[in-house]
Amino acid sequence: MDEQREVYRTLDLALRIGEVLLSSGAGTADTTATILGVTAAGGLRGCEVDITFTSIAISYQATPDTAPETHLRIVRYRGQDFSRLTGVDRLVQRFARAEVTREEASRELARMVSAGPPFPRWGSVLAWGVMAGGATLLLGGGWLITLVAVVTAVVIELSNRWFHRQRLPAFYQQVAGAFVATAVALILYAVHAPVKPSLVVAAGIIMLLAGIALTGAVQDAITGYYVTASARLLEAMLLTGGIIAGVSLGITLGIRFGLPVAIEAQTIQLANLPIMTGAGALMAVAFAFASYAPLRSLLPVGLVGAAGSLVFTLMGRAEFGPAWSTAAAAFTVGLGAYALGRRSGVPPLVVVVSGTVPLLPGLTIYKGLYELMGSGNLIGIVSLATALAIGVALASGVILGEYVAQPIRREARRLEDRLAGPRLVGPRRPIRPRQTRPRRGGRSRRST
Repeated sequence: MDEQREVYRTLDLALRIGEVLLSSGAGTADTTATILGVTAAGGLRGCEVDITFTSIAISYQATPDTAPETHLRIVRYRGQDFSRLTGVDRLVQRFARAEVTREEASRELARMVSAGPPFPRWGSVLAWGVMAGGATLLLGGGWLITLVAVVTAVVIELSNRWFHRQRLPAFYQQVAGAFVATAVALILYAVHAPVKPSLVVAAGIIMLLAGIALTGAVQDAITGYYVTASARLLEAMLLTGGIIAGVSLGITLGIRFGLPVAIEAQTIQLANLPIMTGAGALMAVAFAFASYAPLRSLLPVGLVGAAGSLVFTLMGRAEFGPAWSTAAAAFTVGLGAYALGRRSGVPPLVVVVSGTVPLLPGLTIYKGLYELMGSGNLIGIVSLATALAIGVALASGVILGEYVAQPIRREARRLEDRLAGPRLVGPRRPIRPRQTRPRRGGRSRRST
């Protein structure tokens, strides 16, 4: 009976850890590897894990002539909380090294899950506004439109948080947020403000796109988890559809009232390269702070965000096209995120997701919608297809960078053979059953 209770406790700890990782946007391969690492460290070998995006199941059979134990846990909550993700990642490593017992790990995990955010909520809201302001700077806006974008993003974030408390589905939150950004642009156009109103819409789209886990969907597809990849992709498409619905509604109303907020031509000037690079770093750092990332991760996030923006700008200037420019920039982000993330003590996923924010195709989506809704030009379909290509290039480029950056070690290769793909979260090598460490002290002498 005691042995069965030990099995229950180990499986429960592994399920709760897997729930936190999956709800934080970790890939299925990473979550599976972490769960297997926890069960192996707890002395349970040969466990089988099945993840279906909304549920996690673990099956363990002690001996061939006994019935297997199968435990299931439902994943109900999803959100961006990088502090919780980082804490769980470090807890798994400490548990694998026998620095904490299973009971201590379980209590510490419970404290992480029940604890509030490490920063004030108003700081997170303001960080979303700073990220939107950085987006306008990246797109060539001035100080006035940047200030408007900051205020608009704060309003969108506050309204979305209120909608979330009212249990309004995320799709309608995306519709409302996109409509608010478009409405602000229409007001600027109506009062003849000396700014580019379309940049407010683009910044709002980037802000709403930042919470969509497209990288996880592509990672699951590449690593062979097609069920969860399909679910993540459907979720990403639904949330993106909400953005499109909100923007298209605003464009339609603007045309009815004689306020066509058109897209002005954007040219890449090498003279603006320092501003664009700095804006990319600002956007990445602001998103990481808004998602409660540990403060020690902000420096590597800023470096990766700046490097990605630099590569994208240079590739765009060389006329490689938006998709290939994004792929090259995303590859740079993935390459640097693995090394810098591990060195700063945070999962590479934190650096990857934050570093790709400046590369999101906000202006391209708005351009396509305006061409379709405003003039009925079918070339808008091409712009929307370009935005889709940018999204795929962004996710696949990041993962390719992680593959290249993955250390080539014999232990790592063993894990990669079993669970294909680079580890963005969780253990990087197989975990063996823990052994009790001998206590330090003097040697016992035999009495003569």
